[in-house]
Amino acid sequence: MKVLLVRTARIKQAITLGEFMYSEPLGLEMVYTLLEKDHQVEIFDMMSEETNIEEKLKEFQPQVVGITSLCIDVLAVNALAKDVKKYDPSIITLVGGTQAYFNHEAFFIDEIDHIMKFTTSKNMIELFEYLEKGEDPTIIDGIYSRVNDYQTTNVCGRNEYIRPNRESTAKYRHQYSYFGYRPAAIIGTAQGCSKTCGFCLRWRMEGHKEHYFPMEFVKEEIKNIKEETIMIIDNDFLHNGERLEELCNFLEGENIRKRFICYASVDSIINNRKEIKRFKELGLSAVLVGYETFKEEELKKYQKKSSVEDNFEASRFLKEIKLDVWASFMLHPDWSKEDFKSFRKYLTKLDPEISTFSPLTPFPNLPLYGAYKERLLVEKENYEQWSFGQVTIRPSKMSLRRYYYEILKTHLYINLFGNDLIYMVKRFGLSTILRLSKGSIKLMIRYLKLMKEK
Repeated sequence: MKVLLVRTARIKQAITLGEFMYSEPLGLEMVYTLLEKDHQVEIFDMMSEETNIEEKLKEFQPQVVGITSLCIDVLAVNALAKDVKKYDPSIITLVGGTQAYFNHEAFFIDEIDHIMKFTTSKNMIELFEYLEKGEDPTIIDGIYSRVNDYQTTNVCGRNEYIRPNRESTAKYRHQYSYFGYRPAAIIGTAQGCSKTCGFCLRWRMEGHKEHYFPMEFVKEEIKNIKEETIMIIDNDFLHNGERLEELCNFLEGENIRKRFICYASVDSIINNRKEIKRFKELGLSAVLVGYETFKEEELKKYQKKSSVEDNFEASRFLKEIKLDVWASFMLHPDWSKEDFKSFRKYLTKLDPEISTFSPLTPFPNLPLYGAYKERLLVEKENYEQWSFGQVTIRPSKMSLRRYYYEILKTHLYINLFGNDLIYMVKRFGLSTILRLSKGSIKLMIRYLKLMKEK
């Protein structure tokens, strides 16, 4: 069968560093690996393409179109599926990704035939065996099919990590970036996370404990990646000191010189200092750390495994070894004007190279959503408003307009005094900083519009 795998040209919600994060579609590359042996498969990345979907359908003439969905992509995905069916109603449409896992009902429309709650080699191959025969599939684990009235089994599976075929995106790879580094590849070395933070989507999709991939698999992936920069997308890559030591031995033994970026938790940084210091000497360039807040009680509510003092301890260590920190924070809806002021002072004390923040967002179908249901400002079906930049919970200590004003002040403070401009120019180059500035201006305009509306 001819299969077209599509990433939509979704509306780009401007967030502080939104211009920096345009990574390769790893999920589509994995599906490509699953299907390429028995089918003619192509990836069509509409984030890069100037060609529209109708032109691509005419050129490729697919029998199946698979579309990936991120957190706020529902309307864009549904619209794309409608365009596909309008062009040729016989084309079979599939949807997978984050929204398909958490909010599969959003894709229960006539133009979408199958929703992949989770994707594995088993259920994907089983589905395509039916499609090749031109038969309606029976009920398959993890798949909601329209012909089965969207019924599926009770199996609670997770997306399988399959070695991605990176050649499938060869014509796009020069554009893929991560926090200013371009080109950049992304890899996973584990799924799941034992931190189980209350606001996090990832561990709910992947499991509440780390499931490590074999190190030989990881080593082979690193060897085969051509890009100089590798972003490791594990929820907390620095979690396991023994695996870090093995990775360092491999990098040293093979004389591999790459630039690595990864996510890291505060307690993992504190507990694995020796290994992190060595990894830094072998290519670790920056860590993305979720400090989240300056308040002890909020860290506990978020189920973080660290304290405010731990945050400072981790910050001091990272400064000591000169490892760049890209810090992220959440703005709580119960903050007062004094809280915002205290937060800005806290940022100054932590002094990360780059800071980003977003309002606390209780995504639909998660426990946090129920906890704030009476204060929600956004209807569940207004998918594109569930972005990390928009306030979705009514503030308790000030008006919504004033709350946006405090966010805007904080945004300006970070850009004028928080983020190290000299560091950013040296690290990423002037052209990247101009892209960042463009994104920041978009964000400020958006906040001003939201203030005017409220």
